[in-house]
Amino acid sequence: MIRTERLVQSFLELTAIDNPTLYERELSECLRRRFAALGIVLAEDGAGAAIGGNAGNLYAYLPGDETLAPILLSAHMDAVAPACAKKPVLHPDGRITSDGTTVLGADDVSGLCAILEAVTSVLEDGTPHRPIELLFDAAEESYCTGIQKFDFSRLRAKTAYVFDLSGPVGNAAYQAPSIVSFRAEFTGRAAHAAFSPEEGLHAIKAAAEAVSRIDCGRVGDLTVNVGTITGGTADNIVPETCVLTGEVRGFDHPLVLQKLAEIEEAVRQAAGHFGCVARFTTETLCQAFKADPEGLAAQRFRAACAAAGLESSLTVTYGGSDNNHFCQHGLTGLVVAPGMNACHSCQEYTSADELTRAARLAEALIVSRK
Repeated sequence: MIRTERLVQSFLELTAIDNPTLYERELSECLRRRFAALGIVLAEDGAGAAIGGNAGNLYAYLPGDETLAPILLSAHMDAVAPACAKKPVLHPDGRITSDGTTVLGADDVSGLCAILEAVTSVLEDGTPHRPIELLFDAAEESYCTGIQKFDFSRLRAKTAYVFDLSGPVGNAAYQAPSIVSFRAEFTGRAAHAAFSPEEGLHAIKAAAEAVSRIDCGRVGDLTVNVGTITGGTADNIVPETCVLTGEVRGFDHPLVLQKLAEIEEAVRQAAGHFGCVARFTTETLCQAFKADPEGLAAQRFRAACAAAGLESSLTVTYGGSDNNHFCQHGLTGLVVAPGMNACHSCQEYTSADELTRAARLAEALIVSRK
């Protein structure tokens, strides 16, 4: 049986732990103790050392009814800043917030606790269940750098449920975009801005023209953004260097790459106009996925929602998650809402009722016979 009081206490304990990206050790150890008390060993990999963090990804396999296919339940251990000295506040009406000076950390402790409570309930009650794989990763908020170091050959499941979507419990995303960042470095020539400005090649003006040529916002079926621009060393020096960075997101990966090629051309033309040299690089942070909204993963999700007394809804998201990477390694997955709201802000909140719904949903997925 899902026990709301125990679930809420777990949530308050875990959210009070400092867990900024790359510094998940204390939270990781707490999770390992909690699952060890259930007889489950969460094995840690070497991802932490590989990415410059202090904790790796945690993985466990729980045997179950071997006539049923295993499923993967996943959530991440880090939170966006400010994620230190968090003080969760349980209000009389069951709402849970931070004290306003930090994020709450419901993203993604709500997912961790929903899975923990569901597994605890099933094992306590002796309820028959399918085989379960648990994967709690580090450094998800830095574009999933932790999970990218995981050995995916360890996984037996072909279906994943990633508890990491904002909004009410019962929602799940079946589609998410590719996210590709770009960086344009402009190199001109420095000169004294008063004595010999004609000898300079103005890198900032070249970058500014490039920005003027790049459409930002919703561009057809994509989103495009120039996020930073930096350059120059002093007011009286023609700037020799300038760097701009941005990203492109879209559900069609080839279309994203086509837009990046157009941005690169705009950068090179602008650089040439001012006699500068441009270096353009990109990094694919997440690659788009789309699960069949009528496929097995979605059918099982709807059935689990019904069993948990929840209305189900499938949607698309413009956010990336670990599921982007699971799908690149042969799994079919959904990103499931565990009851976190106003994420990535100090106004983040959840509630005892939503946490309970999320745990019931996780339990229903575990015991599903479908």
